[in-house]
Amino acid sequence: MWTAERGGIRWICAFSDEVALARFAVARGEGARGWSCQRVLGARLLDVIVPALGVPAGVALDVGSPDGVVFPPVAGIVPEAVALGTDAFAVGTGVRD
Repeated sequence: MWTAERGGIRWICAFSDEVALARFAVARGEGARGWSCQRVLGARLLDVIVPALGVPAGVALDVGSPDGVVFPPVAGIVPEAVALGTDAFAVGTGVRD
């Protein structure tokens, strides 16, 4: 999976469909190269993959699109065990307590 770090949070970059991924690739000037993709349910990203990263992580859907959405690593979005502001991660430090 393609990820990026910003503000001490690891963001999994996800796309709603291949057209959104293609727009992103073109915007980066990388439209000519091949991009592979894999379909993953959003719930699996948030409930399984985010906790497996071991760092504060969220999902950025359709990055660079005007319709893009972020799902930050907070309780109610990711499992509470890995949400910022809980016992898992200290707020503002980006590290486990």
